Amino acid sequence: MATSTTMDTGKSYHKQATGPAFDTVQRHATDQDITLFAGCFCPFVQRVWVALEYLEIPYKVYEVDPYKKPQELLELSPKGLVPALRLDNYSPPRALNESTVILEYLEDLASMSTKRSLLPPLSDPYARALVRLQADHVNRTLVPVFYRYLQAQDPDAQIAGGREFLDAIETLVGLFERADREVGGTGLWKDGGELGLVDILVGPWLLRATNVLKHYRGLELPRGPKFDGWLKRLLEHSVFKRTCSTEELYLDSYERYAFNRPNTSQVANAINTGRGLP
Repeated sequence: MATSTTMDTGKSYHKQATGPAFDTVQRHATDQDITLFAGCFCPFVQRVWVALEYLEIPYKVYEVDPYKKPQELLELSPKGLVPALRLDNYSPPRALNESTVILEYLEDLASMSTKRSLLPPLSDPYARALVRLQADHVNRTLVPVFYRYLQAQDPDAQIAGGREFLDAIETLVGLFERADREVGGTGLWKDGGELGLVDILVGPWLLRATNVLKHYRGLELPRGPKFDGWLKRLLEHSVFKRTCSTEELYLDSYERYAFNRPNTSQVANAINTGRGLP
């Protein structure tokens, strides 16, 4: 497992999306019942953004500086974290925060409006439960491991972090394979499958594994026909790509994590102190 060989060049985070994501922001600049408060490099935001696009729910994007939190954001999200939704179809407007909660809300909303879904049908509760097991692993294990690995400064800790991250991916693959055996597969892992909840939950971190972790930690993702095919379908999915910025944005914005600068973020501070993610 390779370790970091780059030096901290003092690059700052980006405040505005680039590439395809920039174009998507421009297409969603007019007022809607739902406003997504977003940070352009935040993977938790990208989860919600992909869901809004896939579920075809009308929305507006409001890009904010996550380190200089506007009052509008603080009114929606008590910790000032993105993503946050402002729901203007209520009077006064209401708010939601936390990416997993927002995803559940959007799934419910779509069931009554666009009739699109990120989950197996209600007629197959066991398949839906398997998806939730996959989701639990992503949220509870894979995401925190990503940050521990990226923020590790000691070479031995970086090697251990890399192994832990790859183990987390291997466990997720095992859960996918279980769903193959028991319900015929879920999400994009299934041949001919549609974009699913767990694809959206894990995709932003796997994207950053291909650029941020590769650049700063020398990570090479596991290889194999099934995994390669799934990852390609996910990262090249037209909906997912619409929420992706250029590689430069991610490398610049995550340099502060890679060198574990003080007060990089509430997430980084939680990892440094051994607390759960905020």
